[in-house]
Amino acid sequence: MSYRYKKLLRLLATSSLLVCSNLNNAAVAETAGLPRLYTNQQYVEDVTRKSSLEVTEPEAVLEYVLNSLPDRVKVYPTENYFYFYFYQNGIKWAGNLRFDVETRDEGKVHMSYFRDFTQWHIDETDFTVVWDIASGVDLKKLADLEYKLSFKGRSVVFEMNSMAGIKPPETLIGENEQYLGPVFDESGIRFFLFFDPDALVFKYILDETDRVADEILESEVSPEISIGRRTGFAFVEDKYLPRKQLIGVYGGNIALNTYLDGPFDQLGDNFFKGDELREAILAVSPELDGTIDRFGNSEDGSVRYLIAPYISYEYVHDLGVLLDCKNAVTPTAYYSCLNINMASGPAGEEYPPEDDVEKPSPNKNN
Repeated sequence: MSYRYKKLLRLLATSSLLVCSNLNNAAVAETAGLPRLYTNQQYVEDVTRKSSLEVTEPEAVLEYVLNSLPDRVKVYPTENYFYFYFYQNGIKWAGNLRFDVETRDEGKVHMSYFRDFTQWHIDETDFTVVWDIASGVDLKKLADLEYKLSFKGRSVVFEMNSMAGIKPPETLIGENEQYLGPVFDESGIRFFLFFDPDALVFKYILDETDRVADEILESEVSPEISIGRRTGFAFVEDKYLPRKQLIGVYGGNIALNTYLDGPFDQLGDNFFKGDELREAILAVSPELDGTIDRFGNSEDGSVRYLIAPYISYEYVHDLGVLLDCKNAVTPTAYYSCLNINMASGPAGEEYPPEDDVEKPSPNKNN
């Protein structure tokens, strides 16, 4: 189970009058096109508020979450996680409701929450439940990518992110590349997911057809490598095509499972057609034939194939190892080199020296 974060509408004050005032101000700012304001006052009042929520009781937490939400919400990440967090007597808890593409039409919704990770303490104890009508939770499909979740008299409509019509320009698609679908990461960054059957690698290409929700800055390593000021996502200017390929994610965010930990857990499940993802995975890892479904899940659903063709970096200069890839003599060798976490290109291709680039085999994640 993958744990991530997404901001949840919170109770901003104990006074209902003040709550209404804050909500009205937020609505005015949104209408005017202005940014939403966050204050230290909100944070301090949240962490110091004495809470009676029975946080170890999943039913109580589900009821609290639904009662704290408006009547209709949007699920942006493309693996259909609705992230939330809250403060309970000074401790930050994070969690999610997941509307899994394989089970939501059966009336099932997954919930998981846990004490938030920090750099100085990671508590992996979590509370995970699969709710259905037998447990008093009613999930009904209203329309394509739209579901109503009801519990104890409270109903909220969850709208999944509709991206079916989003496609990369033809100029961004390499010869023989397969476009698998769009990815909307919980960071707010959009990608195109490609599979290269020649190099046997996956690629996350930055979607720049719409405004990118970050400031992409030239790195101190090279003009060919850029990094998002907010996200820390690192990109390389493709040697052969006018596009930016994701090559690095800041390791601290990966370790803490923040919403800046990379797009590996936000595949476009709603938009995969047939067995194209499974076939791509088996091309890289044929030993998995007969053990995974069309989404790359194991038979019992406990693990999913990891598609993370980028490095975890601590310092910006760690990305410099990928600059040698531009010396590759063929496109196949070049893209295999950039995907060092999953490199398995044909024998005889030119790679950077073994001492410079580690090429572990593909693996899977929980």
